[in-house]
Amino acid sequence: MSNYRRRYVPGGTYFFTAELLDKQSTLLTEEIDLLRAATAICKRRWPFQIKAAVILPAKMHMIWTLPPGDTEYSKRWRLIKSTFSRHVDPPISPTKTKLRAGEKGIWQRRFWEHVIRDQADYDLHMHLIITAPVTAGLVRKPLDWPYSSLARRRVDLDPPPSKTIAPVQLSPNP
Repeated sequence: MSNYRRRYVPGGTYFFTAELLDKQSTLLTEEIDLLRAATAICKRRWPFQIKAAVILPAKMHMIWTLPPGDTEYSKRWRLIKSTFSRHVDPPISPTKTKLRAGEKGIWQRRFWEHVIRDQADYDLHMHLIITAPVTAGLVRKPLDWPYSSLARRRVDLDPPPSKTIAPVQLSPNP
C-alpha cells in the first residue's frame, strides 16, 4: 500500500481535482444539481470559500480557501463525495469485486490537492480551471462552458480596449 501524505496548511488556499472512476462517464454534468446540493450541504456544515470551480463530465477542479486555523479539507471532500454517491445509482461495472466496503464505484478513492503558494501559483491554477473545458475539447471558448464559476462571473478574457489619458486632437497642430 502506498504511503500517501497530504500537506495541511491552516486556513490555506488549495487547488483540487476529483475524478470519477469511469473516465468516460458524464455523471457529474448530468447530475450537476445534485453535485451543487452536496457541495452546499458541506459548506453549511463546514464552511469554506470556493474561489473557482469547473465541472467536467467525469472530473472537477476547484480552488478552495479554508477558514483560519482549519485544515480539514479531506472531511469536506468525503462529505461531498458520499452525499453525491448516496443519491445516484451505482454504475454497472465488472470491478465490483475490487470495491471496498461502503464504496459504490463512482469516485476514484482519492483526490489530488495542491497548496497554492503565491499569486503566480494561484493565477496558474485559475488559468487551468478557466481553460479546462477547452483543453478537454468540450467547447471552443471558456465562456461557452456552463459548469464553471467563470460562467457565473462572466469575466471577459480578452484584454480591455486601450484608453487614452488625454483627448486626441483631430486636426494636425502646425
